[in-house]
Amino acid sequence: MNRQKFITSLMLGLAGLAASAKKVSSLAPSPEVGGGCDGCNLIYEGMPSNLSNKAYLPGWTAGGKKLIVEGTVYRKDGHTVAANVILYIYHTDSKGYYSASPGQVNGKRHGHLRGWLKTGCDGKYTFYTTMPAPYPERNNPAHIHPVIKEPGINEYYIDEFQFDNDPLLTDSLRSKTENRGGSGIIKLSKNASGILVCKRDIILGLNVPYYR
Repeated sequence: MNRQKFITSLMLGLAGLAASAKKVSSLAPSPEVGGGCDGCNLIYEGMPSNLSNKAYLPGWTAGGKKLIVEGTVYRKDGHTVAANVILYIYHTDSKGYYSASPGQVNGKRHGHLRGWLKTGCDGKYTFYTTMPAPYPERNNPAHIHPVIKEPGINEYYIDEFQFDNDPLLTDSLRSKTENRGGSGIIKLSKNASGILVCKRDIILGLNVPYYR
């Protein structure tokens, strides 16, 4: 084989390898949005068939320190409101446990203080609950877990709701937040009825791995 034929044969072989690699790549499954999430699948356990942009968690009428959280969900541009987005939240009870209610079947791992919302055309949401407590004998700040489910995208978590005045929320912990969906550190105030209120806007896909 002369030099020219050898080079031609080599180039054809490399082109074939590149085409095969591209085909294999196109057949490989895309990574999950968010990079996976332990327990996020529990969003579907016990989810009501009809959701609104307001949710009352079981603790709201059972005593404890009442808390109202509201905000707006935006598309990744941070300006366009996002409709039909499900927000699932769950948190500990007043003793710091994910306690299940008597006879609870669905989502026991997340306890009974859990709820679902679905944004309307204005992207707004509000949920009514009670203040969570930190885990017993640990230094984790009190928090509320949020999971997002957008149409056509798998469920994924965003940064926990945490409270700016929590003494357990140290500067070191603040610096380690991922800001998934935007900052989850919220400031508490009281409304005219003396109930704790706070606001958090959510930006879909912000700092969320593999978001598309």
